[in-house]
Amino acid sequence: MPWLVLGVVIFFGVHLVPSAPKLRKAARGRVGARAYQGIYALVALVGLVLIVVGMGRAPFIPLWNPPSWGRTVAIYAMPLALTLFIGAYMPSNLKRLTRHPMLWGVTLWAGLHLLANGDLASLLLFGSFGLYSLFDMASANRRGATLSKMVYPLWRDAALVVAALVVYAVVLHAHGWLFGPALV
Repeated sequence: MPWLVLGVVIFFGVHLVPSAPKLRKAARGRVGARAYQGIYALVALVGLVLIVVGMGRAPFIPLWNPPSWGRTVAIYAMPLALTLFIGAYMPSNLKRLTRHPMLWGVTLWAGLHLLANGDLASLLLFGSFGLYSLFDMASANRRGATLSKMVYPLWRDAALVVAALVVYAVVLHAHGWLFGPALV
C-alpha cells in the first residue's frame, strides 16, 4: 500500500501545480517553459508508475460491501465514461456541451469503479482520481474555461462514439490481463 499512497501523492501533487497560477508561473520562470513541461511530465509519469505498481501490490482490505448491481452498472456505463474521456481529444460537438469532457469521464470512471469495488486500494485509487477531477473542473472554471463554439458535422460525433466503443471492447476483454480482475 505505501507505493500506491506515494504514487497518488506524487501524481496529484504535480497535477495541483496548475491550479496555483503563481506557483506555476514561478516554477516556469525558474527553469523555463520547456524544462517545466518536461519535469512536470516526468514527475507525473513517476507517480503513475508508482500507482500502477502500488495497486498491483496492495492487499485486499475490504471497507464496504458494494451493491450486487454495482458491477453491472459499471460495465454498462463505462462506454459513456470512455466517450467523455476520448471526446477531450477527438474533434466532435462534445466540447460544446461540457467544458471538461475528460474530467467528467474520469469522474464517472472513478465513481463506477467505487460502485463495483469496496476495498481500501480502490478507494485510494478511484477516490483520489474522482476527487481530483471534480477539484480540477472547479479550478479550470475559476481560470475561465469556456464551452467550445466550434460546430462539427454529426459524423464526427458518430466517430467519437465508435472509437469509444472500440476502446471499451478492448479494455473489457483485456481488463484481466491489464488490471487484474477479469470482467468477461
